[in-house]
Amino acid sequence: MQRYDWSSAIKLNLLSLRFIGLWPAGDGTYKLNLYSLYAFISIIFILGGHVLFQTVTLFFVYDKLETVASNIFITMTDILIYVKMYHIVRNVKTLNKLLDSLNEDVFQPKDERQIKIAEQSINIWSYVYKWFTFFVYVIATIWSTLPFLTGNFKKKVLPHDVWFPYDYKVSPMYELTYLFEMFGIYFVSILNVNFDTLICALLTYITAQCDLVCDNVKNVVGGHVSKQPHQVHQKIVNCIKHHKKLLSLAETVNHLFEVVIFGQFITSTVVIATTLFMLTLTDPLSLDNEGFLIALYAGAVATEIFTYCWFGNEVEIKVRIE
Repeated sequence: MQRYDWSSAIKLNLLSLRFIGLWPAGDGTYKLNLYSLYAFISIIFILGGHVLFQTVTLFFVYDKLETVASNIFITMTDILIYVKMYHIVRNVKTLNKLLDSLNEDVFQPKDERQIKIAEQSINIWSYVYKWFTFFVYVIATIWSTLPFLTGNFKKKVLPHDVWFPYDYKVSPMYELTYLFEMFGIYFVSILNVNFDTLICALLTYITAQCDLVCDNVKNVVGGHVSKQPHQVHQKIVNCIKHHKKLLSLAETVNHLFEVVIFGQFITSTVVIATTLFMLTLTDPLSLDNEGFLIALYAGAVATEIFTYCWFGNEVEIKVRIE
């Protein structure tokens, strides 16, 4: 039987991270080449600049409650996204090794039936990934084109009111700044979606491997093997090795992402509370005051935290001993 490629389900995920400079080809090492230069521009100037100017803005509006509220939920999200970016850059080699380890013999499905068992969990993740990606990209598109939708482009209004150390309301600085914000919004969206869903994919792999371990244990004495004790013994040994490898995989995933996930829960709680407060001050069906966009943003954050809860709970269910 042909070997099952566990990483095939997340190819688009990894390609998206590569697009924004966070997933070098090969073993994950940044080398002296054009991609590293592109990654430097993406990480430092686009993502870093976007987060920096968004954060600095708070110091200029701290005495205006409504303005602070309208900025802080984006700022907190952006800061967490930069932390996520740091985790990817720092651990990209480890993540590559982790994904490669999934192709070891011990993690391979034994037959077509086991492939179907594994794909039950993977297909759920794939559906969530596509839906969540579409949702976030729609929000990013609306946000980045909001001045056009509201007719404020002629008034030199940016997608989001951010402080810049120059007068951006004169041409061509306005157009260049607008493009900078657009790139920032899309890059942040791509990073956030694909980082979160990558963690959920790893949790899904753990879930699928739990199913395979259980299936292997159930079939230790299946068929004609029960008449051959040495083969039964070997199957038991293989199950134990599989279980130990699975524990190691789960511990690695937990060690890599526990801080980020903790930060995600704190940030999401504050963001949801802040956006709900903002909705009391705006019309959620109006584009003129960003009420509709804020409502969508709150929905995206709620969906984001729901995915962590869902896939984490799936792992808990699989490992629970009744």
